[in-house]
Amino acid sequence: MKVFCSLLLLALLSCTSAFAAETESASPLLPFLKKDIFGSIKISPTGEFLAVTRPEQDHTNLVILRRSDMKPTANITLGKNTHVADFDWVNPKMVLYSVVVKTGALEKPQPTGELFRLRADGALDFNNRIGFYSLIDDLPADDDNVLTARWTDGETEFLRIRIDGGGFHEDPIGKKVPVEFADGYTDQHGVVRFAVGSTKENKSKTYYRASDTAEWELINDETVTDRDITPRGFSADGKTAYLEVEEAKGPNGIYAFDTATRQRKLLLRDDVTDPTWVLHAPDGSVYAIGFGDGIPRMEYVDPDSPYAQVYRSLQASFPDAAVLPTSFTKDGNLGMYVVYSDRIPGDYYLFDRSAKQATYVASRNSWFKPEMLNPMQQISLIARDGTALHGFLTVPKGSSGKNLPLVVNPHGGPFGVNDEWGFNPEVQMLADHGYAVLQLNYRGSSNYGRAFMHSGYKQWGGTMQDDLTDATHWAVTQGIADGNRICIYGASYGGYASLMGVAKEPDLYRCAIGYVGVYDMSAMYHKGDISDNKRGRIFLDETLGHENLDKISPNLLADRIKVPVMLAAGAEDKRAPAVHTKEMRDALAKLGKPVEMTIYDGEGHGNYLLKNQLDFYTKLLAFLDKNIGPTATPAPAPAK
Repeated sequence: MKVFCSLLLLALLSCTSAFAAETESASPLLPFLKKDIFGSIKISPTGEFLAVTRPEQDHTNLVILRRSDMKPTANITLGKNTHVADFDWVNPKMVLYSVVVKTGALEKPQPTGELFRLRADGALDFNNRIGFYSLIDDLPADDDNVLTARWTDGETEFLRIRIDGGGFHEDPIGKKVPVEFADGYTDQHGVVRFAVGSTKENKSKTYYRASDTAEWELINDETVTDRDITPRGFSADGKTAYLEVEEAKGPNGIYAFDTATRQRKLLLRDDVTDPTWVLHAPDGSVYAIGFGDGIPRMEYVDPDSPYAQVYRSLQASFPDAAVLPTSFTKDGNLGMYVVYSDRIPGDYYLFDRSAKQATYVASRNSWFKPEMLNPMQQISLIARDGTALHGFLTVPKGSSGKNLPLVVNPHGGPFGVNDEWGFNPEVQMLADHGYAVLQLNYRGSSNYGRAFMHSGYKQWGGTMQDDLTDATHWAVTQGIADGNRICIYGASYGGYASLMGVAKEPDLYRCAIGYVGVYDMSAMYHKGDISDNKRGRIFLDETLGHENLDKISPNLLADRIKVPVMLAAGAEDKRAPAVHTKEMRDALAKLGKPVEMTIYDGEGHGNYLLKNQLDFYTKLLAFLDKNIGPTATPAPAPAK
């Protein structure tokens, strides 16, 4: 097994020179910042090849390896700020992949909308670009065609595309969907049965049809029902579809949709979280639904499926980790699975059903061992108004877990985003430096139902901020945090929440770090890419509003801030333009408040270049050490 791993590593390193460049720095922070050796692994339909993504510092490549000797047979190298987003084997000799380009949101490069092909044998393609399509189904039973969606001026049509031969022949499938920018969902026979799109007012519509030739039937309109409905797959016999339905209160449910009667019945629902994972067999049918803030809790909709039996066996072998399938061979005998946890970045195993044996393939990186890393635990608390809140606490390994210096780390977004249990290199870096890290899914976060997310609308600086305050007090009350050594740090919306935190609660924190944040709420309507289009402006109207924005803008509340502040931004940031950071710095400096600022040339909404990442985190840790570290000057006790 170790030979397999080393061969994979050597194969990947032979396709790139970036690894050597990454190891030039001797910084102790490098292990937390350098890219994984690879990202995802998927096995080909016959099991002959593996397709592997290889993250570089500012792009992601795709490599094909022959499984028998782990020798590279093909690879594609992309340009700066361009990444392979997803890829699928569409026949035994070809992979289709999509591309995203880093332009705006932190950790979410934007898709170009194109599909490309890579031949496993390395045969040259003078034109490997298929066109502006979104892959819906690779059609496992058809090696010559795939199903795609194409959006033209918002209109959606589904097309069967011939992917090989002299040209890319298009075959329209049924009528266009009567809603813009729709995604299609197929049954196990490759027929598009559902479509979900959104109106110009950002409201979803879900349609169903019985066959390729049937009319589209509207089964949900968010403007009427105040909920989204998203298909998650079909049963093995095709008679039942599984729909994720938002509820009026509490988490989303999974409903069984009878395709004959169009009736739906609640099948599964968790008390706390939305459905998170959907496990599909090689034929596309659903056999399990996963829930949980941490390690998945699988509920089996088809408990007799042989893949459900395999999953039970693998999960029992890794009781403290999450196990998820990535791909199967066409006959279903070989399956690739990834295992991850709070202290495992990602280990890949190949399971042979006939031999009933799992073989270790490789780890995403080889420089971390679980015993080196810091444990992350789920937490729950009650906010001041009785709302249940959930999140995660990471404490330094070997510590007592009590009376620790604490970094409160609000996530970005803020809406439709949530912190998750799992390996987080930034959190691990902070904990490795001796800090406990508190991540709270404040109201507005996803994964806890529609009502919880919408309860954060127009609560910038309001209850969303109070949730973070309440969680900070909880950490002190529980004896976890030293009340005199707490700082707040976040990126994007988290940067806003950090500065708003020290403005609204001037005696609670000892310092604040805002990274690529927004600090002038009125400017959100005319600066940055959110306001560039109608949908973005509608989103701001709905989630931010126009009332009393001066009272929730940290740059206008600088007189309330008592503690040192560190700010950083990218000069080319389109999501949170650097002018936000500069105005925040100017407002503090004008009042003689201690403030540090760094603007990184050539960077956007988050640093891409390793040298800039090293610079930022070196400054961040030094700033934390100065204010709440072991040698920091003791501060007065915070006000209760």
